[in-house]
Amino acid sequence: MKKFIFVLYLLLSLPLVNTAFAETSTTSAAIQPVAININVADADSIADALKGIGMKKAEAIVAFREANGPFMTLNEITLVKGIGEKTLEANREYIKLK
Repeated sequence: MKKFIFVLYLLLSLPLVNTAFAETSTTSAAIQPVAININVADADSIADALKGIGMKKAEAIVAFREANGPFMTLNEITLVKGIGEKTLEANREYIKLK
């Protein structure tokens, strides 16, 4: 009889456990990326913050900035070798210049 009550208790508590898990997993998915200033950020930070930008492209952004001065418009990032319009559009809302 004790086993039956224990099993019944477990079965009745399962929906509560699943609901609680679903609520906690949705809150972690709601974290929004933060915009990054490509005129001052280092290559590691750029690579971490932007989609489709690995370390090699992030280093190219920093090298371009050091050689040519700060980016004045978002479109100037497409002058960096390996970064095109698609990459810019994927990251437009996450890039700051000031």
